[in-house]
Amino acid sequence: MIKGEKATRDRIHEIATSEFLDKGFRDASLRNIVKEAGVTTGSFYWYYSSKEELYDALVGEHYNHILQMYDDALETFWKMSKEEQKEHMGDIGGECMAAMVEYMYQHLTEFRLLLTASSGTKYENLLHELTQREIDSTHEFERHMAELGHPMGTDVEPELEHSITSGMFEGMLELVFHDVPKEKALKCVGQLHDFYTAGWKALMGL
Repeated sequence: MIKGEKATRDRIHEIATSEFLDKGFRDASLRNIVKEAGVTTGSFYWYYSSKEELYDALVGEHYNHILQMYDDALETFWKMSKEEQKEHMGDIGGECMAAMVEYMYQHLTEFRLLLTASSGTKYENLLHELTQREIDSTHEFERHMAELGHPMGTDVEPELEHSITSGMFEGMLELVFHDVPKEKALKCVGQLHDFYTAGWKALMGL
């Protein structure tokens, strides 16, 4: 991309970010973005075919990166023996959540867009995506523990399981949403994870 094209794209991104943060994706005006960026409609469509594609350019990489961070942590955990999984329950998850928060604060504007302005896009379900991954992995972990002779100690209703799991991730995202200073957010997310891990251990009888 030549220098002038990059400058124009950067200007579009700057104005679009402000428009999306102010109005949300649904109500953001592509006409306003084009006007404030100082480009013609034809020029805009040379860069992006739609408002959706523009929003994707702003947040897509970071949305996918957070989910990949979770998947990579999970892959590391499943490489452990079942005995090691029991011993280190929660350790890798806690490290992953801290790394997620670090990454979110490195890209704070993009995650404010994701958390406050994504309604109506394919990115509005970040909390759901993380929650479902965690629920699925919890079920797999329960099967592994049963194979070790430690069956689930308590019958947990699916509704409670979803509430517990989504609550953990919602708490993590709330720290970013409310602009808690990073060091305090990292401390809080560590305590948050310890709290939920202790609760699951109690429910599982571990």
